[in-house]
Amino acid sequence: MFHAKWMMLAFACLLALAACGDKKDSAQREQEAQKAIQEGMQKEKQMFEGMQKGVEELEKKAAEQTKKK
Repeated sequence: MFHAKWMMLAFACLLALAACGDKKDSAQREQEAQKAIQEGMQKEKQMFEGMQKGVEELEKKAAEQTKKK
């Protein structure tokens, strides 16, 4: 009986420690996911800005060609 109580207490302590580790791991995974999302948003913004500049250049060339004619 005495050993069973200590075994149960030790098992409960191990479970508590394991649960603490999961919280830290999940928080770290959440931070990494947030970082990846932010990087993706920045790349998408840069791509959009590049496309916008390309459209402006095409419009500028088209306007120059219509002035020449």
